[in-house]
Amino acid sequence: MLKKGTKIYSVYNNKCPKCHEGDFFKYRFTYNPKKVTQIYENCSHCNLKYMIEPSFFYGAMYVGYAITVFTFVAVFILTKVLLNFELLNSFASILIITVLITPLNLRLSRILWINMFVAFDEERL
Repeated sequence: MLKKGTKIYSVYNNKCPKCHEGDFFKYRFTYNPKKVTQIYENCSHCNLKYMIEPSFFYGAMYVGYAITVFTFVAVFILTKVLLNFELLNSFASILIITVLITPLNLRLSRILWINMFVAFDEERL
């Protein structure tokens, strides 16, 4: 399932969507706001330009929005329906979880967005 050549491999390992060799992000997962979304300009292995066009990653906001909505619904169902929290406690849980996974959401939305537009180069296998 996490075989090289699949989109899941690129997303899970934060690798270049074209060659699956070069790193996509400059830094490992961090909560530092200045480092969390910094990407390389080009892939170090295949030289793919990550910023395909100016403001390319604005589209990643829509992916991030979908991830956030899914998180809201999942946490609400977990806390309200399964754990029987009060409504206010459920909303507090949603807020806390959302703040904690915001860096993950930002990174995940960017890597998913570029993987929608760049295909793996089969010749690299």
